[in-house]
Amino acid sequence: LTGKEALTHFPSLGGPGGSGKGHIKQCELLQLSRKQKRLCRREPGLAETLRDAIRLGILECQFQFRSERWNCSLEGRPSLLKRGFKETAFLFAVSSAALTHSLARACSAGRMERCTCDDSPGLENRKAWQWGVCGDNLKYSTKFLKKFLGQKRIGKDLRAKVDIHNTNVGIKAVKNGLKTTCKCHGVSGSCAVRTCWKQLSPFHEIGRLLKLRYDDAVKVFSTSNDAVGHSELAGPHRHGPSAKQPALPRPTDLVYVEDSPSFCRPSKYSLGTAGRTCSREGNCDSMCCGRGYNTQSRLVTFSCHCQVQWCCYVECQQCMQEEVVYSCKQ
Repeated sequence: LTGKEALTHFPSLGGPGGSGKGHIKQCELLQLSRKQKRLCRREPGLAETLRDAIRLGILECQFQFRSERWNCSLEGRPSLLKRGFKETAFLFAVSSAALTHSLARACSAGRMERCTCDDSPGLENRKAWQWGVCGDNLKYSTKFLKKFLGQKRIGKDLRAKVDIHNTNVGIKAVKNGLKTTCKCHGVSGSCAVRTCWKQLSPFHEIGRLLKLRYDDAVKVFSTSNDAVGHSELAGPHRHGPSAKQPALPRPTDLVYVEDSPSFCRPSKYSLGTAGRTCSREGNCDSMCCGRGYNTQSRLVTFSCHCQVQWCCYVECQQCMQEEVVYSCKQ
């Protein structure tokens, strides 16, 4: 996810599942590295899945930050991805989570040719398929994603380490949301026969978890570890007996290396907050950065007093009410 992708549907090329040469054309429309385009061309259905993942990640990011100064708008995203802010950390995490989630779902939905239902040991997946359900294939998804992203185990550059760490936080968030779902089959709903399969959590739950990780993100620096012979990420010193030793960030912590701008005024990172709507009792003071806010009244029309009429339609009246809107001053 380079920050250059358009939030639009690509044209349908080649029919369902990316058959024929249509998926190759879709691969060319995506901003991918040479290696990623080669993998994309080999995997019918991948281009469509990548497009869905881009959209899923962006929409979830915008939903989670809808009330913040930085609202995850597409403007300024390429510049933001070059820095080491908390917001950059969230973008890497939510993007990798969306890719992981979309790939696993695409496998179980039959949109990918090289993978199918989850095949975890101990689950009756063949029976699950016969009953019309199919486990989300997270095993294939995470394995393919690491190859697709081309992660190296040990990076020398601090930013590279941070980006890889945050990418893995997103993947782990999806893994942590994997649940075993079971369905009973038997007379009168008894559980004489039970079929179980793996199912991912809704992506909103993963987005909410990553937003909590963003709120508690850890600022890190690089420190050398003589025991393992290379540098690693380190955060603030611990409290207590080991206070002299820097604390290593947990695998679930989002990490960043530089403080974020205020996002109050237009910059190469965002459009600022002028004109943004806010809640007077909630976030107007923070979002408007002390500039104050405008108050505007408007009349809105909505359906009211609805009644079901025999036999098959609902009849409503049109009501109007005054609505007060608050927006940040210039």
